Amino acid sequence: MQPQSFYRAVADDFSAVDEIIKKQLTSRVPLVSKIGDYITSAGGKRLRPLLVLLCGKALGREGDDLRLLAATIEFLHTATLLHDDVVDMSGMRRGRSTANALWGNAPSVLVGDFLYSRSFEMMVELGSMPVMQILSKATRVIAEGEVLQLSRVRDASTTEEVYMEVIRGKTAMLFEASTHSAAALAQATDEQREALRTFGDHLGVAFQLVDDLLDYKGDSQTLGKNVGDDLAEGKPTLPLIYTMREGTAEQAALVRQAIQKGGLEDLEQIRVAVEESGALQYTAELARDYVKRAIACLEVLPASEYRDALVELSEFAVARTHLSLIHI
Repeated sequence: MQPQSFYRAVADDFSAVDEIIKKQLTSRVPLVSKIGDYITSAGGKRLRPLLVLLCGKALGREGDDLRLLAATIEFLHTATLLHDDVVDMSGMRRGRSTANALWGNAPSVLVGDFLYSRSFEMMVELGSMPVMQILSKATRVIAEGEVLQLSRVRDASTTEEVYMEVIRGKTAMLFEASTHSAAALAQATDEQREALRTFGDHLGVAFQLVDDLLDYKGDSQTLGKNVGDDLAEGKPTLPLIYTMREGTAEQAALVRQAIQKGGLEDLEQIRVAVEESGALQYTAELARDYVKRAIACLEVLPASEYRDALVELSEFAVARTHLSLIHI
């Protein structure tokens, strides 16, 4: 875990969340616990539970229920990762082999189901109907986002509008659910709830934009996953969509063909095309704009170290690499 100040602000709570996660992974079926422990101990940034803790504490909420909500969000996220890696046939995540690469698809899907089920048990334990409404809707929207993305694989006609709908569903929704549910649990004002919901959405969009940019600009060590994965799967992400729309005829044809056939044989040419067409710059600037708008939403919160940490976390989310292109 990196010792950024936004982690330090809730360090004790974070340790308690880790303990809840370990405890809730217990199952009478050993393989469930084994795979669950493997994926939760993989060293992810845990940004979503961090958002729950920071938003809750910024609103003056303390206690075990906030920590339980943070752990619940992490379980939902982990379930989506297990399922995503099977759908995408990914072999690497967070710098090591995926669960499906080690144990196969069937156990990964079923343990993902277990984590979803456990998260709903944890929600019931919280006993907050507003939180239940937010998180149950989020799980549906995330599933719809994943199916929409799947339906657009190798579809070079995908527009920026459809792409934004995909990332709002599959990524931004859980960021939004994290911040919105924390506000609901803290019994915040309607204005604060709506502002934090919007904050989560904007931050999640920015996070995914950077992720998609890094598929062409990063390296496997920085990413913790294979470079070019999106291209290999024929996913029309924003750098590709922009290049087809704004690049030269040759660049557009190259990208269109690469999306339609999938694979990595044209990766280096594609990386040059998305750079030269201005697609990476455009994607980075859009991410930067979303972060600025996200930070503006935090003005509804009283001044505190937690609000400051949320601002810093927002900046970190889009400056996750050494790339000067996206530093804020």
